Amino acid sequence: MSGSMSLQKYLSVFNIGLQNTFVYRWNYFLRALFGLIPLAGTVFLWSAVFKERGGGLHGYDYSSMIYYYLLTILVSNLVVPTEDEWQIAADIREGQINALLTKPMSYLAYRLSIFLSGRLVYSFVTLPPIAVIFVYFRDYIVLPTDPLIYVLTTVSILMAAFIQFFITYSLAMFAFWILEITTIVFIVYSFEYFLGGQMFPIDIMPSAVQAVMKWLPFYYELFCPVAIFLGRLKGAELMQALAIQAGWLFVAWMWARFMWRRGLGHYQAVGG
Repeated sequence: MSGSMSLQKYLSVFNIGLQNTFVYRWNYFLRALFGLIPLAGTVFLWSAVFKERGGGLHGYDYSSMIYYYLLTILVSNLVVPTEDEWQIAADIREGQINALLTKPMSYLAYRLSIFLSGRLVYSFVTLPPIAVIFVYFRDYIVLPTDPLIYVLTTVSILMAAFIQFFITYSLAMFAFWILEITTIVFIVYSFEYFLGGQMFPIDIMPSAVQAVMKWLPFYYELFCPVAIFLGRLKGAELMQALAIQAGWLFVAWMWARFMWRRGLGHYQAVGG
């Protein structure tokens, strides 16, 4: 009974999150629309690169490279948190967590419910312009024929979303100690952008560099599900990638809980 009531509690938070997030639907739509502009630069850049090389690059040709960037845009819209770190930091800085601390509710689960509702609305609003881009570049799209690839990609996307959320949550916990977390957030986001596959496919890097990057969490925040869908991770390598991704998901979850406990202890010690 208590478990059912607990679930109902977080479903209510999820519902409130849906309503609050939907208010900003046009902001999300315009953000997604203008977020597609860099794709034009990417198309021209790689067109010039492949024209200059006169051949492929580590198994990519021009069409598969464009397809790769289309997928990174789609997956990033599904998994990347939207301003969650700033909202959490504001809760801490402005003392709004005091009201939540008096309730029988996990703040991590509370924020996770809001994150999931936000992702649902954001994805619903931003998918139409992304779909138009996919239709425009339809000649470059080659869908997998194996149904298992779709299942494994979905599993990887879900893990990527939770890893991103737990890292974002952990970064926001620094607000317990410092007034402004912007610098920390942007440093980590720079690593995510460079090492996560948004700037370029990880597997065009030298094999020694790839071997290191595969043990970092950034590899599993975006590149991993895209590589699975493209068939660039197969067999034992694919299973190893999913196992490491699951490991990083567990570590990120534990780190988020640890940061909350330490931060809350500090907050209460200084009379927050």
